[in-house]
Amino acid sequence: MKRKSDQNKVINKLLKNKIVLITGGAGSVGSVLAEKILEYPVKVVRVLDSNEHALFTLKRSLKDSRLRLLLGNILDKDRIEMASNDVDIIIHAAAAKNIEITEFNAIDTIDININGTVNMVKTAIKTKPKMFLNISTDKVAESSTLYGTTKEIGERLTTWAAKHIETTQFASVRFGNVMETKGNVFEVWQKEVSEKKPISITDPNMKRYFFHIEEAVDFILECMTNIQQGTVFIPKMKSYKIKEL
Repeated sequence: MKRKSDQNKVINKLLKNKIVLITGGAGSVGSVLAEKILEYPVKVVRVLDSNEHALFTLKRSLKDSRLRLLLGNILDKDRIEMASNDVDIIIHAAAAKNIEITEFNAIDTIDININGTVNMVKTAIKTKPKMFLNISTDKVAESSTLYGTTKEIGERLTTWAAKHIETTQFASVRFGNVMETKGNVFEVWQKEVSEKKPISITDPNMKRYFFHIEEAVDFILECMTNIQQGTVFIPKMKSYKIKEL
């Protein structure tokens, strides 16, 4: 493990004068990642997202001339090819994530998480960025959900590209649960507490891995400095018993 100061020097060198594209970049993790990357001497950070209001909010919060806000969808091949033109680094974070929503909207989930990733990989093959980092999830392991299954296929697509494409380094980062993301269990619990209702717990013995959003973003940057073709990066995360949490 590199020391923090040494790590920052490596990241600084990696990002200097680079054009970075973050898909889903106006989301919870993507917006913090964009803010963090802008602390380094990058040339441009392009944020592609289908949520117009989230892009508007991000622009007002960051106010950086190097930030480019791109309204678009990863299912639109022409749009993502335009967004990827002359890009050095692609961080693919766009996905349908909420378990309840994805289970009910199977076709759309498959379309976004699988076909959208296919589109991004094909675009990377065509536009030849130096690096393609796919953001995945621990729910791919022995998946019992549609979301986990689609993200596993996304990982496999990325690994396939790594085996066959030499012009770009392809890798995946496999996250656990990020505490500060929108639509997570903490939002549900806070609402229940404010309304003086019992906290919803499916199983008191259930355990889940959590880390904070800043830790997630720092881990992405660290993975970028250690990338090797086809790697799946998995962070060490603390396991919490849901009842105690």
